[in-house]
Amino acid sequence: MNEHGELIQLDIELLDGYLQGMGSEVVKKMFTLYQQQVLIYLKDIERSLLCDNAKLWQEHCHKMKGAAGSVGLIALFERLKLMEKTTEDKKSKTAQLIALKIHNEQAIDDFDTWLNSL
Repeated sequence: MNEHGELIQLDIELLDGYLQGMGSEVVKKMFTLYQQQVLIYLKDIERSLLCDNAKLWQEHCHKMKGAAGSVGLIALFERLKLMEKTTEDKKSKTAQLIALKIHNEQAIDDFDTWLNSL
């Protein structure tokens, strides 16, 4: 959260470092890859929930967490860090997954807004 109580979605310092080091085209490609891969991660998390497999839930949340962190989606990274360690029941995990999907879309929108502002 910033001083206005707004959720900070992006790690701007990391992203600015990427821009300076690799250029905007590489950053765009990285984010495109994230958008493709995240669909797989979300399906895997959902499958682990349907199977009620806590180990797979943790593994798939961990993978998505790493992907989110690598493209500077810091708030999403923090959410996934909590999700991968949860011992909640299936009903709670279902609610977490729904919230994750919404949060992921918001983070993608914020990233797009940032990218288009360059």
